[in-house]
Formats: sequence, C-alpha cells, structure tokens
Amino acid sequence: MKLALAQFRIASAAVEANTERALSTIADAAEQGADLVALPEIFNVGYFAFDAYARRAESLDGETLSRIRQAAVEHDVAVLAGSIVEDLAASAAAGFETPANEGYANTAVLFDADGARRVTYRKRHLFGYGSAEQDLLVPGETIETAAVGGFTVGVTTCYDLRFPELYRDLVDAGATLALVPSAWPYPRVEHWELFTRTRAVENQLYVGAVNGVGEFEEATLLGRSAVYDPWGTTLASANDEEALVVADIDPDRVEEVRREFPALADRR
Repeated sequence: MKLALAQFRIASAAVEANTERALSTIADAAEQGADLVALPEIFNVGYFAFDAYARRAESLDGETLSRIRQAAVEHDVAVLAGSIVEDLAASAAAGFETPANEGYANTAVLFDADGARRVTYRKRHLFGYGSAEQDLLVPGETIETAAVGGFTVGVTTCYDLRFPELYRDLVDAGATLALVPSAWPYPRVEHWELFTRTRAVENQLYVGAVNGVGEFEEATLLGRSAVYDPWGTTLASANDEEALVVADIDPDRVEEVRREFPALADRR
C-alpha cells in the first residue's frame, strides 16, 4: 500500500482556504498513486486558533468532512481527515454516538475509498501545557480500528504520543498501522522524533505521523512528518516546509518483524 502524509501550511481560522489546500493535496497524492492519505490535526481551523473553535465547529456530517468524503470517492483513495473541531451536540442530533451531548471534541475520521466512514477517533489525551485544549474540548473514550489495504489501521492524535498504553490498546485490537495526525510545535523537535519512532519500535507496527506547518500567534508547527516501519526504520520524511510524504508499506513486514523478534509475545 502507498501511504501519503499531507504536510501543508495551515492558516489560523482560515477554514475555506485550509480545506481547499487539503483537497488539493489529496488530489496530488492520488495522482502519485496513493492508496491512503492522512491529513494533519485540526487541519481546517488550525489547532492553535482556539478562539475560533466554537464558531467553526461542525458535526460529523458537516461541510468539511462531507467535502473530504467526496474527495475520497472522486479520487478512489482512503483519507484520514486528520481532525476537526466536532460539535458534539450537532453530531448527536444527527444520530451519531458521542461521548457527550454537548461541547466540542478533537475528532479524526477515516474514510474508505468508497466514502464509507471506517474510524471515528476523538482525541483521548487533551493537552494542557500552554494550551486551551483541556478547557475547550471533551476527551474521547474509545478506540477503533479498520481494515484498509491489508492493514488494520488505528488512529491516535498528537499529544496521545506521550501515552504508550494507548498504543498497546491498539496492538491488542490488532493494529498494524497507526496514523497520528498532529499539530506539534517548536521547540519540541526531539520529543516529536523520539515518540513517533518509539511507538513504531515498541509496538512493532507502522507509524505514519503527519504534522502541519505554519505560524500562529502562540506557536509554529514544526512539520517533520514521517513514516516508520515496525523496526523503526524511516521510510520517508520531511523538513518544516510543505511536503507530500509518500512511502510504500507492506503488511507482511509487520508479521515478519513480530515473528523474527517476538517482543510482543513476551509481554507479561
């Protein structure tokens, strides 16, 4: 399977422009033969645009996700809509299961190439250090996986990288590929590179960590999206400029690493 990470510039609260950039990148990835495209965290509003969360929140069947779904179908490619600010009340009213009937969540949705919604993941660990996320959002409570292109795909989001037990839960659910939409800022470059690679190595799965780039009043996103294989080898990566990070990944490689170095089987 060919995985593409869409690292693009995200402007604060510029929902239309950011969404158009995401759609353009999906089209570019499809032209390059991608089977699965992943977008960054809160790619439409911008993670650090906290003042815009409430007024730009949408339901799971709102305009942004509807347009991403249409792009998946049009280009015959699976798409992880990295995340949006979800209006939980609006989603509940539309018949979706939500962790609360009011408030907002940081929600990623994985669409298959036929437009089917395969995974809905609401960020479980909300960031509190120099961030309004904990004050503004409701944490998620569940994890989901889906079969895509021979992989069992799970999703976590940004700050989740610091909580390894979540990735063990994904492994126990059968995950062989973890997608990590993020809005990781400077200066924590070393942490980003350490955690993304470590989650791949310790869980013997592929990790596709997709970050944005761009400047906000409070922070600058550091980019450096990367794909790691289950041995921790970097298959593709970027710097802090816009880039489409593309890598060929093989589900048989997961089985091979787990068989040859059976660390997961030694868990107690």
